Amino acid sequence: MSETAKSRAATLAHLRGVKLAKGDPVSLPLTMTTTFHLPGNPAGVSQYGRYDNPTWEAVEDMLGHLEEAPAVAFPSGMAAIAAVFFALLKAGDRILLPSDGYYTPRLLAERFLKPFDLPFDTRPTKSFVDGGFSGYRLVFVETPSNPGLDICDLAGVARLAHEAGALVVADNTTMTPYGQRPLDLGADIVVAADTKAPNGHSDALFGHVASRDAGIIAAIREWRKLSGSIPGPFEAWLVHRGLETLEVRFDRMCTSAELIARRLTNHRAVKSVRFPGLEDDPSHNLATTQMERFGFLVGLDLGSEARAEAFIGACALIQPATSFGGVHSSAERRARWGDAVPPGFVRLSVGCEPVEALWQAIEASLDGVDG
Repeated sequence: MSETAKSRAATLAHLRGVKLAKGDPVSLPLTMTTTFHLPGNPAGVSQYGRYDNPTWEAVEDMLGHLEEAPAVAFPSGMAAIAAVFFALLKAGDRILLPSDGYYTPRLLAERFLKPFDLPFDTRPTKSFVDGGFSGYRLVFVETPSNPGLDICDLAGVARLAHEAGALVVADNTTMTPYGQRPLDLGADIVVAADTKAPNGHSDALFGHVASRDAGIIAAIREWRKLSGSIPGPFEAWLVHRGLETLEVRFDRMCTSAELIARRLTNHRAVKSVRFPGLEDDPSHNLATTQMERFGFLVGLDLGSEARAEAFIGACALIQPATSFGGVHSSAERRARWGDAVPPGFVRLSVGCEPVEALWQAIEASLDGVDG
């Protein structure tokens, strides 16, 4: 981790402390209200639960501190992505999406954007710059891609897209601000599902949009207020708690993933492994230039649906689940959702378990599959 990242981590938990008056609670209070005491002129104070809430504003302060940019909180990662589309685009604008990224933005574009005359195209992440960006108003990238873990050159995409007059949106869900910093690499907007590692406990849906462009942030905030796409205060409180330990958890998860990925390459049951930290991974060289860590997701192909399901089902320290980034390790066979990966491809999210115990459980399950 860079020195600037260490500095952000060191000061994150003290953001609230510097604002406290004598006798104030150190821990963030949970503000459960839709109404505020509002006599006379309402300007300059909290007004209504769809406009303001001190709990989610505290989370926005933390996310803004990590992103080094104003952040706007949403009730899920997809709500954050939808806000970018609906707040910033108009009829006739064309969008470019990754063909191998998280599938729901493509479904949203097909079902709801196209009828509003907002056409879209798709490209694979690994060749995202091929063909240029002429004619696009918004270029949406996800790197590493979920679930295949391909990578595109964020700085290169930003430079070429800006030359063509397009906005660049980067989904940084898989990496968090500790692992990769798209705004520093030229992206105009970052979106993320804080449901994953930032919360870390798999008990709250949440998302955010961050940008250093004041006009973009103003439009996103207005969309949230008028559409009612607001986070719940209890969910915000949970994410605030999770963010305080993100750096510790993320460091452990990434370190464990590096060790496990290397061991997986040597197991006879594993046909192939995708992990940007492996020197022979197709994404490794680019990953070393734009990522501060290699992440906690590992892709492994076990050759068939049956073998993949048997591995997941038999591993005592892997939770079969469709999310990632929790303190518990989890895995799933992504082809069951229609992702363009082999039938035996498993997305493994490495959690916070002691790494040797986790590896022993993984190895035992793989031995059983191979046996």
